[in-house]
Amino acid sequence: MIRPRLIATDLDGTLLRNDGTLSERTLHALRTATDAGAEVVFVTARPPRFVDALATAAGLVGTAVCSNGALVYDVETRTVIESRALPVRAARKVAVALSDAIPGVGFAVETGHQVFYEPGYGLRLPEDSEAESAVPSLVDLWTMDVPIVKLLAWSARLDTDLLLAVAEESAGSEAQFTHSGGRGLLEISAPGVTKAGTLSALCAERGIAAAEVIAFGDMPNDLTVLKWAGTAYAMGNAHPAVLSAVKRHTASNEEDGVADVLEQIFNRA
Repeated sequence: MIRPRLIATDLDGTLLRNDGTLSERTLHALRTATDAGAEVVFVTARPPRFVDALATAAGLVGTAVCSNGALVYDVETRTVIESRALPVRAARKVAVALSDAIPGVGFAVETGHQVFYEPGYGLRLPEDSEAESAVPSLVDLWTMDVPIVKLLAWSARLDTDLLLAVAEESAGSEAQFTHSGGRGLLEISAPGVTKAGTLSALCAERGIAAAEVIAFGDMPNDLTVLKWAGTAYAMGNAHPAVLSAVKRHTASNEEDGVADVLEQIFNRA
């Protein structure tokens, strides 16, 4: 295996343990890799505010591909370098199509800094309590002057994989649909926006080929990156579709699977 120039890693369920923390072992492995000249890029569904909290806790800096590829974020300066938002018109069309196909579905808008949700959106994340704001109705989501980094659709009754299948069938031409394992939660981006698309452009700017990238992930939204990178590992706890699609597997996030691989690469004499 070539020693990678860039490490692309998902966060939840991959680099982080289930309690959202970064183990000392994993942090040491990342630092060993960066000391050897590799760049670490977080490639996550999470917004910049979550990456900020992680960077503060762990002392990590660098670049992050956030919100499933919609944002490129400089962690050190806390600056959005690039943004590809979902147009309001497209978001409205998707909401209409999904509402017709999935009775009771609710919607929220992720801006990168805040989440605005309408009454039908019943999902609450404890870590986002300070960033969430209610709006009176679905229509109000479309009248705010904020970027729609991701449109979120939530169903209390449908399995997430089924929700994804229904969404792609009913509105697949209008947006990019994926999920990262949230219960009944669908993540919707502008057409063509994926983790891999944004990461590959970032690598091209740095003169880094796909063959020089190693990637780690666990959920369907990671598959584009895992298929693009020269070397890819599915976590032991990964979604069945990811385990099936990716040849190499490592230990689970709880067992420091990312660190296990990086230690084998960067601790070799």
